[in-house]
This record gives sequence, C-alpha cells and structure tokens, in this order.
Amino acid sequence: MSGLSSHRRAAALMTPALLGLFALLVPVFRGPAGMRPAAAVTMTVAQAISTQSGTGSVRGYVVGQPIGTSTVLSSGFTGDTALALADSAGERSTGKMLYVQVTSAYRASFGLQSNPGRMDAMITVTGSLAAYFSHPGLKSPTAMTAGTSTPAPTPTGSTDAYYAAAAGKSGASLKSALHGIISSGVTTLSYDAVWNALKVTDQDPANPTNVILLYSGISRSKDLNGGDTGDWNREHVWAKSHGGFGTVNGPGTDLHHLRPEDVHVNSERDNKDFDAGGAAVTDAPGNKTDSDSWEPRAAVKGDVARMIFYMAVRYEGGDGYPDLEVDDATTGGTAPRLGRVSVLLQWSAQDPPDAFEKRRNETIYTTYQHNRNPFVDHPEWAASIFAS
Repeated sequence: MSGLSSHRRAAALMTPALLGLFALLVPVFRGPAGMRPAAAVTMTVAQAISTQSGTGSVRGYVVGQPIGTSTVLSSGFTGDTALALADSAGERSTGKMLYVQVTSAYRASFGLQSNPGRMDAMITVTGSLAAYFSHPGLKSPTAMTAGTSTPAPTPTGSTDAYYAAAAGKSGASLKSALHGIISSGVTTLSYDAVWNALKVTDQDPANPTNVILLYSGISRSKDLNGGDTGDWNREHVWAKSHGGFGTVNGPGTDLHHLRPEDVHVNSERDNKDFDAGGAAVTDAPGNKTDSDSWEPRAAVKGDVARMIFYMAVRYEGGDGYPDLEVDDATTGGTAPRLGRVSVLLQWSAQDPPDAFEKRRNETIYTTYQHNRNPFVDHPEWAASIFAS
C-alpha cells in the first residue's frame, strides 16, 4: 500500500461498516450544494409577545422584576428568578413587557436582586416563547447576554457613518451638523432610571460591584447610592441651575454629563463653573475650588471639558430645552451658560479620551440613549467649534 496516496490509504483501511457510517454523516455536515443554515433572527419584545410559540432570541431593555401577572417591581427587588423586558427603557406598561424566567445558571449575572444595575440596560435572551406568570413570556433560557448580540448601527472603533453629515465641516457649520446628529433618535431616561444606568456606565473595570466617582476617583459600592453621608449621588457636570432645567427628562437626565460622585463632594462643587486654581479640596485630593469655580483632578479634566462641550452642542433651544452655551467667564449665575471655555479647551487637549471614557460613550450609545459624545470620538472638533 506504499504507493497509495494518504487519502486512498485511509479509505482502504476503513471497514464497510465505517464507510457506511461516513456516507451517512457527510450530508449532515456538508448539506446540499450551496445551502447553509439560516441565521437566527433576533426579535423585538413586541414580536415575541405576539409570537408565543417555539424558541427564539429576544432583545430588549430590562425594566423590572415581575412578581405577578400585572405587577412588576422597578426597585426594591425581592429575587433573582425573573425579569421583564420591553422595547424601550423606562417602560412601565406591563402589556408591553415580556416576562423572562431566569434559571439558576443566569441568576448570579442577570437576577435583579443581585444585579440592580441591569435595570434599563439592554440584554438578549434565547429560550422558549411561552407564558410566564400567566403573561407573555420566555422560559428555560439557553443564552443570556448583555448588550446587543449583533453589531451596533455604528460599530465600535468606526464612527464614520454616524458622523457622515459632519464630514468636511468646521466652526458653526460643524456645530450645527453635530447638533442634528446627536439629537436624532435619542432615547431619554427618567431621573430614577439614571441611578441604574450609572451603575453600568461608570462601573469600576477592576471591581464590577463598584462605580468610579468622578472627582474623587474613589471606587465605591454600587449599592451606596442615595443622599446620606458616605453615599454617592448623581452629579450634574453641567450644573442644572445653569439653565434651570432641573431633573426633567432631557438635559436633566442626559447620561453624557451625569456621573457618580460622593454626596459631600458633589455639594462642595455645587453649581460652580470650571476654572483653574483655588484651594485644595480635602476629601477629593487633586481637586481645587474657590468661590465661583471648580478644578477637577488631572485624570478627568478632559472628561469634564468634553461633557460640557457635548451639552453646548446637544441643547440649542429649538426642541423645548434651553439653549446652553459655553463662555469665558465664571459669573454666569443661573443663565444657561457655563465656563471657562478657554480653560476647558486646554484641559481637553491635555487629557485626551482614555479607555474608560471611550467605553462609557459606547455604552450610552448602544444601551441607553443611542447618541454619542462627538468630542470623545473626535477631540479635535472642540477647538474648531469653541476656540475664538
């Protein structure tokens, strides 16, 4: 047999029984010529509610823990065995929800009592489409994944398509184009939903049970959110009194400028503008403050600047929200202005976007608001628009 090719030698050694088995298996693996298994289709929650048969993959936002046919908890979760999905974050109509059974394999990662930060985040679940709690549901999941199971409309690392309308523009024309881009197709969150969103957007990469506080840089438990000493709360980087928008949906709940911060440090910053100089902040090393301004620690100077630039482009007054503008002063009071722009431009150049800031921008885009901060993607645009 030395003269036979390797393939022919292998065939010659096979018994008739093995040859028969091989012949039966070949069509299974190869299939008819030109045929391939059909790709699985991911359904919306509305489609899953109307289907309720067979198996399927469903993508939606986590909106609570069902405990009865028409009762869903949006806080104070009591268990890890069920969650509700909807096609929009913040949905509170149970008729638009799909009740999902969370089996033991997924409770540690997706159960809401153990993971309250999953609220209002997008997940994809595969399982049997069948009633749960006598309500349209999905049972016996075989896969549960955070975020989307398919690429986002603008893939990570390639935002050319997203910013196509801004190509080749500068100055006022660029600002106008970016306003149109980042104001389109936006999902707004409630102020309550911001709590859970921040637990995802600002999660400590080294400790998934914690968030990183903006000014102090401390890693603190996600569960310590509130208004007591030692808690963290929702810091409006563009102070809400500068424009009087409060905590209404829109500028008051925009994740691109809301960050976790220690209650006391947040109070110390108050509604001050941003500028260089001042006295050291005792409980937030690296920060400085005086009577009318705040200087953040070096590691987030650029982050702060880019958040302010975003707000000044996103909110132009034409959609019922105030017209926010940056200026080169720290005496704007309650006017819809915030400064000091010349210093913010310096900070943006000195502290370019890091991995944490880029990941945060991507998470807000893919999971929550579906818009981006253009100055994280293109820091060079800040000077084009805001430099005098």
